[in-house]
Amino acid sequence: MKISLILAHPRPGSFNHAIAATATRALRDTGHTVSFHDLYAETFDPLLHAEEIPRDGQLPADIALYCAEIVTADGIIIVHPDWWGMPPAILKGWIDRVLRPGVAYQFAESDSGEGIPAGLLNAKAALVFNTSNTPRQREIEVFGDPLERLWKDCILAFCGVPVVQRRMFGVVVTSTDAQRKAWLEEVSHLVTEMFPQ
Repeated sequence: MKISLILAHPRPGSFNHAIAATATRALRDTGHTVSFHDLYAETFDPLLHAEEIPRDGQLPADIALYCAEIVTADGIIIVHPDWWGMPPAILKGWIDRVLRPGVAYQFAESDSGEGIPAGLLNAKAALVFNTSNTPRQREIEVFGDPLERLWKDCILAFCGVPVVQRRMFGVVVTSTDAQRKAWLEEVSHLVTEMFPQ
């Protein structure tokens, strides 16, 4: 299987990087092909330019490559921290520029503004790994866990991915080495469970 793995964390050596490395290793160990993108290391430009907005708009070569890759991926893994209940801006820009009409979704010719999409992505499953410094109970009670709704309903299901699983790790800032090791073992398990050999 071809798996697209997208990482969005600005600091090399972060726990998000460790998650991405663990997931990549688990996938390759089970025979999958991994297309790995560290958006910060690649200096991905998150700004959606006006000429890209039309469905038939002219895309820069690098964005066209991202689009070609994501549309043919059999699976998707996203790794990012929870910042203000949202992904980092660089990842939001990747969503805006890459998960575009005609690539990730389309609307029926008869659509008159209802916005009911037909997803176009080939991926049969997606995993989203997040890190947080907010305790889980507070996240649910106070904030309602907006990333759950964002990734499952507003993005991945919208683009036709039928199975989405998400795992939030936290509180990272106070975690021990033993906790992080156990979390990375969980990452490996979830990846091989979602994308078996």
